[in-house]
Amino acid sequence: MKFGISTFITDQGIAPAALARAIEERGFDSLLIAEHSHIPASRRTPYPNGGELPEKYYRTLDPFVALAAAASVTDRILLGTGIALVAQRDPIHTAKEVASLDVVSAGRAVFGVGVGWNREEMENHGTDPTSRGRLVNE
Repeated sequence: MKFGISTFITDQGIAPAALARAIEERGFDSLLIAEHSHIPASRRTPYPNGGELPEKYYRTLDPFVALAAAASVTDRILLGTGIALVAQRDPIHTAKEVASLDVVSAGRAVFGVGVGWNREEMENHGTDPTSRGRLVNE
């Protein structure tokens, strides 16, 4: 059995390189980080877990920048998105970011994708929330 860490990386917590080093030193197999490009100031979409949206959603770092920092100080752990919101991303830029991370990490990149839940965030990217699943499949 393999164990990894899935988390949000923000400006208020441990830095990505320090976190990745600590994960690798402790024998974990992977680091997967969440993505939100932004959280709109005006939200209608309720937080899926109920209650107020945790502050970490507002403060997430770019996953590919954070994972590249993690790659620079580790040798073994897998580094990935858990998840990338591909319906909100340019597919060509995203492909280049994933391929670049795979090169700088010596083949340790893992690309986890999802469709997201925040309708306003999607709409700000020009994505129709009702067709996001088909868009991701495409």
